[in-house]
Amino acid sequence: MEEKEFNKQNVFGLGRENVQYQKYFIGKSYLNPLTDIKCGLFMANVTFEPGCRNNWHIHKAKSGGGQILICTAGEGWYKEENKEAVSLVPGKVITIPANVRHWHGAKNDSWFSHIAVEMNGEETSTEWLNPVTDEEYNNLK
Repeated sequence: MEEKEFNKQNVFGLGRENVQYQKYFIGKSYLNPLTDIKCGLFMANVTFEPGCRNNWHIHKAKSGGGQILICTAGEGWYKEENKEAVSLVPGKVITIPANVRHWHGAKNDSWFSHIAVEMNGEETSTEWLNPVTDEEYNNLK
């Protein structure tokens, strides 16, 4: 999907370049917070340029926790360790349990956005791991 068409679909907005977390991404991503973290449930629209993906990571929690992805525009990928990749399109919802190694991002030929919902839990944190290699990424079908 071209950027012009993507921007028509991306109703939650591009936001700002995600410089705070850029070391955990290959390519550019953008972050548009939708709620204030003080409200108890943080939600943000995350946008990935074509080919952009985040590193393998784990949303750790002693109990509860995890993340929900609500796909809103463009096309992307979600990959959980030792499972087949899932194609992401608008309307697709991914529930990521706590303590599961995974990554997500845009397809090579499309911009992509999802709303990331950080689930409440006890002793939560994100552990960022190794980048997704070009070989891993380019072999997705």
